[in-house]
Amino acid sequence: MTKQPSVRHLAVRAVTRVSQGESLSSVLPVLQEKLSKKDQPLLAELSYGTLRCFHRLDAWLKFLIEKPLKEKEQDIHNLILVGLYQLFFTRIPPHAAISETVQVTQTMGKAWARGLVNGVLRNAERRADELDELTRRSPVCQYSHPKWLINAIKRAWPEHYQAILTGNNQPPPMTLRVNERQNQPGQYLQELLDLGIPAVPSAIAPQAITLNRPQPVDRLPGFQTGAVSVQDESAQLAATLIPARPGDRILDACCAPGGKTCHLLELHQDITVDALDSDPVRLERVAANLQRLDLNATILCGDASEPESWFTGRQYDHILLDAPCSATGVIRRHPDIKLLRTADDIAALAQLQEKILLAIWPLLKPGGTLLYATCSIMPEENHRQIMRFTETTANACLVPLEGQWGYDTGFGKQLFASANNPANSSGQSGDGFFYSLMIKTDSP
Repeated sequence: MTKQPSVRHLAVRAVTRVSQGESLSSVLPVLQEKLSKKDQPLLAELSYGTLRCFHRLDAWLKFLIEKPLKEKEQDIHNLILVGLYQLFFTRIPPHAAISETVQVTQTMGKAWARGLVNGVLRNAERRADELDELTRRSPVCQYSHPKWLINAIKRAWPEHYQAILTGNNQPPPMTLRVNERQNQPGQYLQELLDLGIPAVPSAIAPQAITLNRPQPVDRLPGFQTGAVSVQDESAQLAATLIPARPGDRILDACCAPGGKTCHLLELHQDITVDALDSDPVRLERVAANLQRLDLNATILCGDASEPESWFTGRQYDHILLDAPCSATGVIRRHPDIKLLRTADDIAALAQLQEKILLAIWPLLKPGGTLLYATCSIMPEENHRQIMRFTETTANACLVPLEGQWGYDTGFGKQLFASANNPANSSGQSGDGFFYSLMIKTDSP
């Protein structure tokens, strides 16, 4: 009888599939289904943790091994990385971390690697001081980011890059968005505290509450009935920046999974929202979120850069463009980005963003506003994008963003993910986002 894969074996599968180009968010839920509920958190910890530390662990392995493993043995390479992560970044006792990791070679059908995996991990344990020295010498090892990304962030934010890179490797907080149709944030915060769930109100987002420790959503009072949603603090700013009035029509372009759509409808009961996305599978999540919160929006499946396929001809009062981007502001939530993204992606994404901006600007009424948003920290996708657009679009005028948050670029505000970054203010602890608000002055 074939032995079922262990938690560590499945973690190796997760890391290997990400290194082959798949996203962890698509891979992990499927692998977790193979385990009991009690083992699923460990699989998530080993998968996220190994990917978060991937570039450091990979540098350590190259230092420890005499002869590099062949490409076809990528799974053994990743098995050793999972073992190194357990040894140096978890509370798992070293003997257990090593023995359990070595045992995986059996279920993988690669018993030949047993001695290799055992030897490398024991060698790492003995040579911990040398690994520390290697980490201090190499930026790739120290910050656990690919070299191109370290250089790009350093060029973009020379005064803040170290804090940004360090922040990317910290586990993210869990932040809630209180549905003000049902409750006030202060009241909900007290409910959490009464249940023994420590939390604090956001310093920048009015409906946001950040938990001291992540919790299962079934522990959150009223979650199933729509009293609260999980949404990052920085992401919650989007709905608050759109100056909606009663009767306004709003387009939420690239809307999935629907957090910003739902927030807009929670804040304004007398608006209509068209929620557009090109991915029908992700639109199912939008529909599910709307249903849980008992909200209504018109869901449209279409490409924001090609409105002729879905636009009815009736212009919008406001447009929220949550543009496709490099997601370099949410690396702490999605550490696989460090493996999946390449240097060439930034320019390609900037071109796509420009195409979408030019395509949807005519859909906005004169006097209407467009909020441009990304979860990127790259200037090419953010303030330089808006600078080019406003310079070449005569009827696009910048609207200053109020509030003591973010770094003012002159063409919008940039937030960084690390809470201890000097560019952050007012105790912001959300993800790295960019926002720019523009008003359409008149017809061209």
